Amino acid sequence: MALERVFNIAGSALGAESVRLNTVASNLANADTVSGSPNDIYRAREPVFASMLNEQLGGGNSGAAGVQVTGIVESGAAPRAEYRPDHPAADADGYVYYSNVNVMEELANLISASRSYETNVDVMTTTKQLLLKTLELGR
Repeated sequence: MALERVFNIAGSALGAESVRLNTVASNLANADTVSGSPNDIYRAREPVFASMLNEQLGGGNSGAAGVQVTGIVESGAAPRAEYRPDHPAADADGYVYYSNVNVMEELANLISASRSYETNVDVMTTTKQLLLKTLELGR
């Protein structure tokens, strides 16, 4: 695999991890939302990644693969219901519904996405250094 193709593959991973980081940020920002209806409450979201063959990245048929985001799905977990008849958002039965975002899971997801992003930046930096060293050999 040519070193130039590494930029395409790592770049696709950077884009995917960027979407993942944005999704985690959205989940964390809405973790404490409440609603009077379980259908109207914010539900945790997560991106779905898929492998993208190198032909789609413009690098020919080398068997290498990048990553693409195929969509963002909502969690199917039920929102947490709490009996609080004095709350202004309570429904007729006195329940308020909280988002199904698990803050601890989201923080772990944030750390994982951040490290993956950093790793791909390191891959691109190392590749750039290798290409520069190769050009120096030609002098």
